[in-house]
Amino acid sequence: MTARAATRRSSEPRSTRAVILDAAERRFSERGFAGVSVREIASDAGLKNQASLYHHFKNKKALYEAVLARGVEPIIEMVAAADRPGDVADPVLDRMVDHLATHPHLPRLIQRAGLDDAKLLRSTVTKLLGPLYTSGLSKLAGTAGDWEPSEMPHLVVGIYHLIFGYFANAALLEMLLPEDPRSPAALARQAHFLKLAVARLLGTAESQATRRPAKAGR
Repeated sequence: MTARAATRRSSEPRSTRAVILDAAERRFSERGFAGVSVREIASDAGLKNQASLYHHFKNKKALYEAVLARGVEPIIEMVAAADRPGDVADPVLDRMVDHLATHPHLPRLIQRAGLDDAKLLRSTVTKLLGPLYTSGLSKLAGTAGDWEPSEMPHLVVGIYHLIFGYFANAALLEMLLPEDPRSPAALARQAHFLKLAVARLLGTAESQATRRPAKAGR
């Protein structure tokens, strides 16, 4: 995403529904489903009271599902659109990094979904996150170099952590790295790294072409 596009997007008016989803995404990622009240989310969204929130969402569970769906469904579509897994020229990973930069709390929200031991949420999490795993597994089938079929689930999970882990741990990285890991320059480098890392994991020819030549004398 260019700086001009980001500025234009930030200046566009946000719908009440989108503002509620943003507030809920942040709150749920911080404290999980059980640790957040609808009243807190309504207050963060600038609503007069929680009754106003119920004009947009039936209940707290419906709000949680909408937050998770808004974040995950575009990523599933991106994975489905990738017709050259491991090709460093494919823009899918760029788009994914842009999406996660726009929804920086999403990776932590997904982590929280795994930590919340709430039977109420298990079907929701499985319904929304299951297709992401299945789609990734299907896309990598037959394009994963020397990986054995039994290793494919581990490869899918590993790539997931490569992509999402950077954003899920941004607060920690901010303390360790010399610059803000969320800055446009840092995100551009991360997207470039992800392309090379995935290409090398999949053993594609493109990955070999993009390696820096070894220094003379080595």
